Amino acid sequence: MKLLRIATAGSVDDGKSTLIGRLLFDSKAIYDDVLDSAEQHSRRQSAEYFNLALLTDGLKAEREQGITIDVAYRYFSTPKRKFILADTPGHVQYTRNMVTGASTADVALIIVDARHGVVEQSRRHAVIGALLGIKHVVVCINKMDLVDFREDVFRPIQDDLHALLEELRVESHHFIPISALEGDNVVDSSDRMPWYEDGPLLPHLEELELPDRTRDAPFRLPVQYVIRPLSNEYHDYRGYAGTIASGSVEVGQQVAVIPSGMTVTVTAIESPAGEVESASESEAVTIRIAENLDISRGAMFASATERPKIDSTLDATICWMSERSSLKPGAMLRIKHTTHTVRAMVNALQCKIDINNLASTGSCDELTLNEIGQVTLRTSEPLLFDEYSDSRGTGSFILIDETTNETVGAGMIGRPPYLSAASV
Repeated sequence: MKLLRIATAGSVDDGKSTLIGRLLFDSKAIYDDVLDSAEQHSRRQSAEYFNLALLTDGLKAEREQGITIDVAYRYFSTPKRKFILADTPGHVQYTRNMVTGASTADVALIIVDARHGVVEQSRRHAVIGALLGIKHVVVCINKMDLVDFREDVFRPIQDDLHALLEELRVESHHFIPISALEGDNVVDSSDRMPWYEDGPLLPHLEELELPDRTRDAPFRLPVQYVIRPLSNEYHDYRGYAGTIASGSVEVGQQVAVIPSGMTVTVTAIESPAGEVESASESEAVTIRIAENLDISRGAMFASATERPKIDSTLDATICWMSERSSLKPGAMLRIKHTTHTVRAMVNALQCKIDINNLASTGSCDELTLNEIGQVTLRTSEPLLFDEYSDSRGTGSFILIDETTNETVGAGMIGRPPYLSAASV
């Protein structure tokens, strides 16, 4: 079964790190030295129980404050599936960290405190997940032990978030009442909530089926490097290396070279394991073609019938990440999109997105740290791109400060569908 990438999100003290610790502990995915360190720290804190959150909060500041600050990636597996879990912060000032952790996720795991219900941060996490194209959301209503495992507490929270996720057009969402501290409905079903019959969290994650988007997605391979060996033995060899951003390709297929638009035939596909007949999304390959053309880094092999857009002006949603500066109209930056890096100017700030009510402001003078807005960019050279909703790989980019070389923004080309009716 396919590897599952999970991004977690939860407000402060909702028990997110404890839930992740429970998953890792019960699946026996903790190294002995990490376990010993967490146990010792629990004793120093005079805790009445083993603090499972210490298994994920690795920074000293995180352990001292009892909060998650940085994005931490955890790897674990069960006999049925392998998982990569991104533990992202819940504080509003760490929105940029959540964007980073959720950018490659298949599933968003949102944790809600049963005592407090749906709060502002719960909505923020759901909106950011939808903004980043996550199609599956699992909501864990945690700390059910503190509300006597009552169904009448769980159902209103479920109804509120169900309405929000429907508005965000999330393809599938699932709700599970849990107690991360005591393990109810995390790995094993709970006897204390007989009214809940859909099964615990881990089996749901193990059995979750992801649609094969590779089959329908158009082929995209941004060229990263042109391989020309110096050896006389391979003097006729020319290969084009890169990672497939979307779709698939096979030997004998006709593909387009963008931006020239020429159609060529794939004669060989080479992978780290040797020559293969076909390759698909996320695989690093070298492609050889029959024709001799001028192709360099920044070009793209694409489907001959479904080609990317070519333009030097684009609309995009930006999450601003810089503490030192704000994003204003007229700003000059570098934009790194696939394997292509060029200069870009901010033509206009169309609006700022208020993620609490899914509305856009009527005007916007600047974006500051962790704010999200809609902008128009003009680049010094045309980019080869797709809408982010069609392809994460060719629809996303980062913005780089020309002076400090700092990454100051992350962008998604296009406009979120749930904002299409909002006034700008």
